[in-house]
Amino acid sequence: MKVAYILNSPNAANYKVGEMILPQLENDTHGVEVAGIFFFDDNTMLLQKGNPKGERLAAIAKEKGMLLMMCDQCANQRGLADKDGDKYTPRGTVEGVAVGCFPDLYSALSGNMPDQVISL
Repeated sequence: MKVAYILNSPNAANYKVGEMILPQLENDTHGVEVAGIFFFDDNTMLLQKGNPKGERLAAIAKEKGMLLMMCDQCANQRGLADKDGDKYTPRGTVEGVAVGCFPDLYSALSGNMPDQVISL
């Protein structure tokens, strides 16, 4: 089974991903394939360049072809994205992070569709 995570509750990235899911991914014990993770609000800060958990997650994402995407406006408000017209680009993030809104998420996952979407 393939899943995607939507991180919309406080501390979901740091605790639920950083302390539970990430170690499982690193040890190949998570039990499912993760197609992608979408970060809202302060959860985006896990993806700030130099964040140890974010750097580890970026390495796993690169190895496994997993999407890491931040909400564009959430990232912009926290200094993790720059706005150019209608588009946003990541700034000061770990390697491989995308930034966008739901249409961008749908497009990015279209080639690797999850069976389930889990909101944390």
